[in-house]
Amino acid sequence: MTERRLLRWVRPWVFPAMLAAAFEWYARRASALGSDALAPPSAAAKAFVGAALDGSLWQATGFTLGTAALGLLLGAMLGIALGLVLGLSRRAAQWGSLSIEVLRPVPSVALIPLAMLTFGFGVRMELAIVAFATFWPLVVLVQSAVQQIEPRLLEVSRVLGLSARERAFKIVLPAIVPRLFVALRLGVAVALVVAVTVEIAANPNGMGYAMMIAQQSFDPALMLAWLGWIGVVGFAINAGMVQLQRVVARRMGVLP
Repeated sequence: MTERRLLRWVRPWVFPAMLAAAFEWYARRASALGSDALAPPSAAAKAFVGAALDGSLWQATGFTLGTAALGLLLGAMLGIALGLVLGLSRRAAQWGSLSIEVLRPVPSVALIPLAMLTFGFGVRMELAIVAFATFWPLVVLVQSAVQQIEPRLLEVSRVLGLSARERAFKIVLPAIVPRLFVALRLGVAVALVVAVTVEIAANPNGMGYAMMIAQQSFDPALMLAWLGWIGVVGFAINAGMVQLQRVVARRMGVLP
């Protein structure tokens, strides 16, 4: 039994380890041929340790995560609220469908010039773009989840004379918990990607800016270290969201 558990834990790491070994060999070979555009993972690990020790890693990570979290919170609050309204009201869905379908495809990165003119450089600009990017998928997914609720549940709520607020918190939200967390997991990923992209393009703070500075300084080892760290942070956040989903679902009676 112990061997099976160990094998189950080790198995997902086999392919990434093979990729890292192949990249290590390729980067060292390229370096031996005179190329300095690539750095082996071993050099990136040393650069990562250096950034962790001098504190730049934690400062940039804290800025990016804080901005992404605030932007996601704003986008999620507005997106979930509007998704509930559109899912429960056919008339509201008909009135809002055209506006949503026109605005939803607009790339969030395309708003950077407008956000810079409106908010300037810094946190407010990044918050606005992250909130915009996370708002639309949450609206669409929450609306779809609400529309797929068993109609009898809503009929019972009307018979019991529940108010719109009571219906949302006692009937609708418990029924869409699994799909709501899928939407939130997507929103978390979008928030992190957009925050890093904005920092690369326009905001002189955070992990994206640090990676760009490493590239401009011709330090491929540090750039690769930042790239790998962003992936690790995203993985950890997603794992945390999965655990949170299970805890909330159990407390709401969705899971045994």
